[in-house]
Amino acid sequence: MRLSVTDLFKARWTDQIHDEWIQALLRKEEYTQEQLTRVRGLMDAHVRDAKIINYEDLIEGLVLPDPDDRHVLAAAIRCNADAIITYNLKDFPEGILGKYSIEAIHPDDFIYYQLDLAPSIVCNVVKHQRKSLNKPTMSRDEFLSCLLKQQLPQSVSGLKKYIELI
Repeated sequence: MRLSVTDLFKARWTDQIHDEWIQALLRKEEYTQEQLTRVRGLMDAHVRDAKIINYEDLIEGLVLPDPDDRHVLAAAIRCNADAIITYNLKDFPEGILGKYSIEAIHPDDFIYYQLDLAPSIVCNVVKHQRKSLNKPTMSRDEFLSCLLKQQLPQSVSGLKKYIELI
């Protein structure tokens, strides 16, 4: 999320996308509705023009392996996105997304690309993220281990080259 305020790329989402990630995290029972609503508000307040509206009319005409994901593609089409960043690549086939000049990219690939394009910016963001964690604090290696658990091995490998900067 912190990378989205760097202007390296333009992050976009809808209220429905917010609702989905909030419900997924609530099922894990690690966060409260209040905490997640606060994060949602911070995201909307700090990422310029992130909210996509008026995409709903496109949903019915779209076909994806999981029909419940059509709203994501509809929003991406509406805002002329180049990519959908998702762990769920299988439900966003290249053959379908290609018709709209949209690519599905795994978060690990996306972060690694950003690191390759702007290492100083990404390292600065990672450093600030790591230092903001104070319950408990994390060493550089502990933080990278945490990222590894989040399915970001390529990004971790790239960040190791800049360990002193993070």
